[in-house]
Amino acid sequence: MPKTLESAPADDGFSMPGEFERHRRCWLVWPERTEYFRQGAKPAQRALVRIATAIAQGEPVAVCVSARQFDNAVRMLPPQVQVIELSTDDMWIRDCGPCFVRHPRGEVRVVDCAFNGWAGLAHGLPVAYQLDDLVPRKIAQLEGMDRYVCDLVAEGGNLCSDGQGTLIVTAENLLDPARNTAGRSRQEIESVLCSHLGARKVIWLERGLRHDVTLGHCDNLACFVRPGVVVQTWVDDPADPQFDVCREVHEVLARATDARGRALEVHRLHQPEPMFVQAEDLDGLDAGPWLDGRRVGDPIAASYVNFYIANRAIVMPGYGTRDESARATLQGLFPERPVLVVPAREILLGGGSIHCITQQQPE
Repeated sequence: MPKTLESAPADDGFSMPGEFERHRRCWLVWPERTEYFRQGAKPAQRALVRIATAIAQGEPVAVCVSARQFDNAVRMLPPQVQVIELSTDDMWIRDCGPCFVRHPRGEVRVVDCAFNGWAGLAHGLPVAYQLDDLVPRKIAQLEGMDRYVCDLVAEGGNLCSDGQGTLIVTAENLLDPARNTAGRSRQEIESVLCSHLGARKVIWLERGLRHDVTLGHCDNLACFVRPGVVVQTWVDDPADPQFDVCREVHEVLARATDARGRALEVHRLHQPEPMFVQAEDLDGLDAGPWLDGRRVGDPIAASYVNFYIANRAIVMPGYGTRDESARATLQGLFPERPVLVVPAREILLGGGSIHCITQQQPE
């Protein structure tokens, strides 16, 4: 029977692997929120099917779905994708799902961080999150894994590990007082990340992309390709609203060293052309604060860095503007894994992209 442990993962010899290391499976959640996804969430469901199918070319995939949508998901998803009835509030399993840590001998355990719906209540966007907050415990039970509990609100989209003791995070997100109301300092939060994720070095980026509804997740900014090598989002145009952010990120990464004292090799991945809310994007949305707060012409934060590293493929979001250039850049960084481009605008309209809706379970 899986246990809830009182010790700290680092004290037990566990740490967070890199996303590029081998996975047992990828977890996703079926989109159903009709106040976030237009036309009864059907376009988002079709997008999820394409994403899950692409990932399944590179590793096993499990999709969590409500009882109400179970038969529909089974019908739409390919047979190689496992469908599991598991109730959630939303599809962003990267943030509400488990963080996994692994021991050098191979055992994998779950770290169950606190989750408060992206502090939505404090930022004018009330969201239900009580079911989401149970997802790590449920997956630990399903997988027969022991579980650590962490009271820090540390969303997975803001945790990037090199698998060798280095984490990249953003201060804007982790220091948000609506997330971590205990008044922890940067040093205190860093101490928790080290004890619960096995980090020995934390690289702090100050802020995320402008218009990112998560308030600055690093998975739109930068990620490790392998130890010592990072790819970051980039724009060339000084008039682009992300110009200053991209340069701030580059300045931090260019002077940073990792947990082993190595300087980072930093590569640039150009963002898609600026994206904006279109009238059809609001068509058929159910009433709610998401619809009330959106207007035609509002900017949308889109980044090609929000890709997923599968065992035998890279699954990259496609937005229809600079897709081929971005694919070529990633292919050069991952020469041993084909880069599969999957349209992701329908997912982006709900607030995130491919990395946001996935969570890898280490082998």
